[in-house]
Amino acid sequence: MAVPLALSTPASAAASCGRTASDMDSSSWDRTANGANQRSGSSTGCAILGIAYNTHNLDYHCYTRIGNTSETWTYLRNDTTGTTGWVRDDLLNDGGSLNYCGF
Repeated sequence: MAVPLALSTPASAAASCGRTASDMDSSSWDRTANGANQRSGSSTGCAILGIAYNTHNLDYHCYTRIGNTSETWTYLRNDTTGTTGWVRDDLLNDGGSLNYCGF
C-alpha cells in the first residue's frame, strides 16, 4: 500500500505559512523597504500577500530567525496598504525589527 506524501512548508521556516505575530515593537512606524514581498510566512515558499515599497510606512511587530542561520524575517503591517506579512530583513533598509517574536 502506498503512503501518501505530506505537503508542508519548508522545515527551516520559523514562521510557517499563515502564521501571524503580535505587535511587540513600539518603535516609530516610519520604516521603508524597496519593493520587498510581504509573505504569509518566513519563507520564499509562502504566498505573497503584498509588496512594500520605499514610499510606504511600515509598522514592525517582531522578527524571527530561520533555524541556526543568520537569516531573519520581520512581521509587519504596511500602514500604506493595510497588508500584514513577513519580509526578509535584508530587504528592509534598516534591517527590520529589534524585538524577537519568540519563535
